[in-house]
Amino acid sequence: MASPFTPVVFYRDPLAALRWLEAAFGFETSLLVTDAAGAVGHAEMTFGDGHIGVAAEWGASDLIGPARMRSPASLDAMGTQFIRVELADGVDDHCAHAEAAGARITQRPADQFYGARVYRALDLEGHVWCFEQKVSEVSPADMEKASGLTIKTSL
Repeated sequence: MASPFTPVVFYRDPLAALRWLEAAFGFETSLLVTDAAGAVGHAEMTFGDGHIGVAAEWGASDLIGPARMRSPASLDAMGTQFIRVELADGVDDHCAHAEAAGARITQRPADQFYGARVYRALDLEGHVWCFEQKVSEVSPADMEKASGLTIKTSL
């Protein structure tokens, strides 16, 4: 079953973002909605079984009230979320490819206490992308021991 969630990432230049996300991360554009002038109104991309929306920045409107959707490039590099992408394998190669395509790697691939190998990167407008590959099964007790955190599966 496909995920019921579609996060949407906002860019000053969504067409450039689509091209960059294809080249750097291997995403594929599956839907592109433009106006008569060619400006992107909405786009969707896929990666494996996952999908994201890509759109231009929005101002306040009847659709979203006083909210404004902005790229980190318009907010002095501030963001409100990052997007985590699970890879079946090849996280180190994915990182090298992304870096060669211009991604700013903020965390090199490293094994984490929760059983994943992870790297983090910034895209061309400063969105944070976290790519991870599961490398081992780790019990909640072992995660607690390794991290000093309390691990629960429900409230």
